[in-house]
Amino acid sequence: MVQSPDPERARGVFGITVAAELVGTGVQNLRAYEARGLVEPVRTEGGTRRYSAEDVDRLRRITALLDAGLNLAGIAMVMDLQDENDRLRRAGPG
Repeated sequence: MVQSPDPERARGVFGITVAAELVGTGVQNLRAYEARGLVEPVRTEGGTRRYSAEDVDRLRRITALLDAGLNLAGIAMVMDLQDENDRLRRAGPG
């Protein structure tokens, strides 16, 4: 997953319940997305998931792709391509 240059957006601050509410989905869905490797929230020393603003954006992209009719396997492929495109754009020409 590509991270933004803004470290504040990458900092895990939201618990799983808050992240689910922000995205408009259920906690179990977030766990399923994590199990599929679609999102990787940071974990506290005690193992609690902490979602960042970047994670919430990514979850919103997942939700939009689900609404467009893709399944989780298709979403994984699309997001991998989007992440690679972002990496290439940041690398610039040459």
